[in-house]
Amino acid sequence: MTADSARPGDVWEQLPERIRRQVDGYVLQDRLMFAVRAVWQASRARGVGLHLAQELVSERYAHFGDRVARTPDSPLDLESLAARASGIEGRVVAVEAVWDGDTVHDWFVGLWAVTEDPPGDHELATVYWRTGARALEAEGIDPDSGPLRPHAAAATRAGTALAAHLGVPFHFASPQTPDDGLPRWRETRAGTPTP
Repeated sequence: MTADSARPGDVWEQLPERIRRQVDGYVLQDRLMFAVRAVWQASRARGVGLHLAQELVSERYAHFGDRVARTPDSPLDLESLAARASGIEGRVVAVEAVWDGDTVHDWFVGLWAVTEDPPGDHELATVYWRTGARALEAEGIDPDSGPLRPHAAAATRAGTALAAHLGVPFHFASPQTPDDGLPRWRETRAGTPTP
């Protein structure tokens, strides 16, 4: 079997039993990155790449289903976000949504409070695709019905509501297209984007 023709099940069967137990332990704890790394490190000598390791771990998540102790979604309701914002040091001057991404979650949106006195950026929530879809469904909205991806739509709704509640602007440089290199609110306000 070559790495090009390998399937997740084939890779799984070739892993030592203790590595499989370790991977399943990580999956049951919803420690995705640790599980992917364990598979990849144990099988990369046979040419297994990160993508195949991710597919294998995804199958293990599907295998365990509801038994996985999922990391809780960030709350996106106005009351929770307002409570988090009220505990931040400094005066909130804007609410901002910012794209970010990694090899495990793909693209996700961070919801941030921007402060002055002292200046800073404070994360209020992380909105993954599934977090956004659940938040929209809880409001009776079909997550696939709008022009935005579910995580962008949910972050926009939550961020706009929080900004209105706080009486500050809401900034999301590119809700339609994931891009983590666009100017942040502070940069656009100053009129001089930083590299």
